[in-house]
Amino acid sequence: MAHEIILHHYWTSPFSEKIRLVFGLKKLAWRSVEIPNMMPKPDLLPLTGGYRKTPVMQIGADIFCDTQIIIRELERRFPSPSVFPHGKGLPYSLALWADRIFFMPTVGVVFGELGDSIPEEFKKDRAAMSGGAFSTDAMKTMAPFAKDQFRAHAAFIAEQLADGRDFVQGAEPTIADVHCYLNIWFAKSFVPQVANALLDEFPNVTAWAARVAEIGHGTVTPMEPKEALGIAKEAAPAAQRADDRFEPRGLSPGDRVTVAADDYGRDPIAGEIVFTNAHEIAIRREDAQVGEVVVHFPRAGFVVSKA
Repeated sequence: MAHEIILHHYWTSPFSEKIRLVFGLKKLAWRSVEIPNMMPKPDLLPLTGGYRKTPVMQIGADIFCDTQIIIRELERRFPSPSVFPHGKGLPYSLALWADRIFFMPTVGVVFGELGDSIPEEFKKDRAAMSGGAFSTDAMKTMAPFAKDQFRAHAAFIAEQLADGRDFVQGAEPTIADVHCYLNIWFAKSFVPQVANALLDEFPNVTAWAARVAEIGHGTVTPMEPKEALGIAKEAAPAAQRADDRFEPRGLSPGDRVTVAADDYGRDPIAGEIVFTNAHEIAIRREDAQVGEVVVHFPRAGFVVSKA
């Protein structure tokens, strides 16, 4: 039985916007389950086993955490049209630049400007998620430096577009545009006046961002969270047990492990290995609300520990 694509997300999430654009590039139909932008997330954690970051993709009883593995799985299941027409490897490293190195100053630009309008419960949630303080006062102080960095990273995109091309890799949009667009979308969505002032130097970036926005999000139909939980419970995971003879840690199917992000939102998710490879680890777990599921994570950017 073919299961629908279900995206657990919220509309103001910049990382979710990446996946929504991939749906647009591939012209996919998908179901939208809106989740809170902070804890608690009672209809998400039964699926993920504790992973709280956004977005999460569900296909039946297979749960995909982090945009890196979601994009990889969408390309595997729906190879045409490919979002990797110029090679599949290095665009993943471009994602790490966008998601981490460029993202942090963009956070400073956004929250340094929004400051005291941020609800206290959101600040507490993000402090718990990061394992430290979430101080908008500190972000206000650092905002000039964040703007310096935002400008520098935006300039990389401008240089790539300097020959007049429509998109980052040429005449047609690819996954590279999705990664580069993340922080431009984030800043323009939340602090448009500040973002537009910072991008005034780079009119080709502004014009390119408008073209990326026109890609759209594919065909979306809302779904209630409880329906998604029910689908997982009725389905069987598609992931199959497989050995990995190149596994450097000696991990094997059946081993009990925990998996956690290595940057923030480091909540460990426990389960039994189904398979590992250079790109992915899939672990089997059970929950009273959803039964048996397999949760998939990237290897890059995640820490695997024996339980």
